[in-house]
Amino acid sequence: MSDATAVTSTPANDAGEPKTTENPADTTASTADPAASAQDPKPAEPAVPESYELKMPEGVQLDSVAADEFSAVAKELKLDQAAAQKLADVGAKMAQRQAENHVKLVETWVEQVKADKDIGGDKLDENLGVARKALEQFGTPELRDVLNMTGFGNHPEVIKAFYKIGKAISEDRFVAGAPKGAESDPAKTLFPNMN
Repeated sequence: MSDATAVTSTPANDAGEPKTTENPADTTASTADPAASAQDPKPAEPAVPESYELKMPEGVQLDSVAADEFSAVAKELKLDQAAAQKLADVGAKMAQRQAENHVKLVETWVEQVKADKDIGGDKLDENLGVARKALEQFGTPELRDVLNMTGFGNHPEVIKAFYKIGKAISEDRFVAGAPKGAESDPAKTLFPNMN
């Protein structure tokens, strides 16, 4: 007989053995209840509060409009109170870092003004007075508020611009006039004796 016939099995040889397509080592699939696997318990939904009570770190004031927007998103994402507070804490830290970085930037501008060769040094106070005079004459109260709120009132280029304007409006200039010449009134020319 050839080797090919010894390897092949016939239905008569396999009749006593049960036929399965599953791995014999994996007994969970054959013994598990199919109805139980369809009803696997899902993780519990987080308790979404009706409203979030967010606590801000010291020195940070909660903006009511931003808090309302944040609460709407937190509800949409189905965040519980603890998860929402964690996100609010991260947002507050980011805002604090931005504010600190802006303060440092404005301080850098102040140092640049003090060291500037044109407006700084020994004549800094005098030159700032000239710039203030120009701002008072040409700036509106709203402009002053913007410059103060943003810190741009300390920017070297803004101060230089107002300094140049102030110098231009405060420099004394000689205004030459024409000497009084002969009367150009035609009536007096024709009738010089009449007053």
